Amino acid sequence: MLGIEDKGTAYLWAMIRSMTGYGKAEGVVTNRKYSVEIRSLNSKQFDLNARIPAVFREKEMELRKLLRSRVIRGKCDFFLSYETDPSESKHEINTELVKSYISQLEKIAVESGQKADNLLAIAIKMPDALQHPREELDEDVWSKVEGIVGDALDAFDNFREVEGASIEKDFKAGILIISEESKNLDPLLDARLKRIRTRIKANLEEVIDRSKIDENRFEQEVLFYIEKTDVAEERSRLAAHCKHFEDVLKNGVGQGKKFGFIAQEIGREINTLGSKANDADIQRLVVRMKDELEKIKEQVLNVL
Repeated sequence: MLGIEDKGTAYLWAMIRSMTGYGKAEGVVTNRKYSVEIRSLNSKQFDLNARIPAVFREKEMELRKLLRSRVIRGKCDFFLSYETDPSESKHEINTELVKSYISQLEKIAVESGQKADNLLAIAIKMPDALQHPREELDEDVWSKVEGIVGDALDAFDNFREVEGASIEKDFKAGILIISEESKNLDPLLDARLKRIRTRIKANLEEVIDRSKIDENRFEQEVLFYIEKTDVAEERSRLAAHCKHFEDVLKNGVGQGKKFGFIAQEIGREINTLGSKANDADIQRLVVRMKDELEKIKEQVLNVL
């Protein structure tokens, strides 16, 4: 078992991985064809469903430990099975029991006046007529089966890596769009400031003679309103969260939950931008940022 576990420790991956995975491997050991299949879907914890032949039951805890170390998180199905050559069948006839069945069947036939034909064929189908000797675990066989399990896990990891690379590409594209849209706010915010000044002054002139407007007081009112709708802090925090997201991407596997937390913070800043915008053009940019963030959140659920 040590060989596979040592191989597993090499998977301190430098890139993110998907929780969705699939791997399969087959091999022949002592006239038996063994098949190992591993599947996983996203889940908050490690949840394993393992099906293995009874002969390997004592190795189940070792297998579970190995799978936990390699799968890490997700709902995992593990199947280990084998096909036996019919010529290698180890069924044995329970002779005494079959004789007892035949004797009873003959007695019933006589008493009921029926023909006692093919009693052996009937008796051999009765319960426990065929015995299945308990198979003992062969460590040499298990050692070779372990190798097949390792091959399936390697295929499983490769699948996750390919899926993770695709998710990482989408993450980078989404974060870049959010960052660029935040920068695109600059000219819109300048234009909004001019409109605010014009609107406030126009509103004052409707009720007060233009010559009586105190310019100093007017500037104070404009500054007060601008402070209430200023989004400089939100944009600064948004840029910091996006940078944090990109940094975490470089840390590799096991960052799924952290991505979720950062995405929540990004969403909070975008929502605040939208609530303070009070401008149709800025709202359009905010909607585009929200759209990209939703795509990221959907993918985050499937990141290991």
